[in-house]
Amino acid sequence: MAEDRQWQPPLADPAPLGLGGFALTTFAFSVANAGIIPEDSLRLFIPLAIFYGGLAQFMAGMFEFRNHNLFGATGFASYGAFWLALGTVELLTRQFGVGIEIVGYPVGWFFVAWTIFTAIMWLASWGVHAALGITFTLLLATFILLALAVLISSPPNPAILHMAGYVGIVTSIAAWYIVAADVLNWTYGRQILPLGPAAGSAS
Repeated sequence: MAEDRQWQPPLADPAPLGLGGFALTTFAFSVANAGIIPEDSLRLFIPLAIFYGGLAQFMAGMFEFRNHNLFGATGFASYGAFWLALGTVELLTRQFGVGIEIVGYPVGWFFVAWTIFTAIMWLASWGVHAALGITFTLLLATFILLALAVLISSPPNPAILHMAGYVGIVTSIAAWYIVAADVLNWTYGRQILPLGPAAGSAS
């Protein structure tokens, strides 16, 4: 078994791909939720949710299993599946008019469930580094606001939905910062952008 491991080729870090898919897709949907662009424009982002935020991020999670990174594998695979699921619902609803009856109050509980999962990941994220902890703090706030916006009223409460959109945009920027740090620091072989220490770290 030890000899087999020696022959396994090294893998590049899949985290920038996973975070990139997460950040870009979150940004695209958040600008619509914030009211910056027409809400109906979401149909243009459905392929993005399925292929980049969904499939690419899910694949990054699978490679994190190979890297023995439990946090990365759980996070990327789960949020990749989230975008695959949400993209599918948006596709069926906006493109084909199927499933309109399930959009509304039940979606609020969909976001509640993801809020609970995100709270678990938020607690763990501070053990990776400060930048990830900040990103998950913003993501947790985004999910809480999305759940409230949909549960309070149907159609969703516009004020809370817009607030969720703006927090989502900031979440995307925080995730993109980590992507930039990972790619630049690796490419140049030195720290260009700091990520901050993990919670409890002496350095």
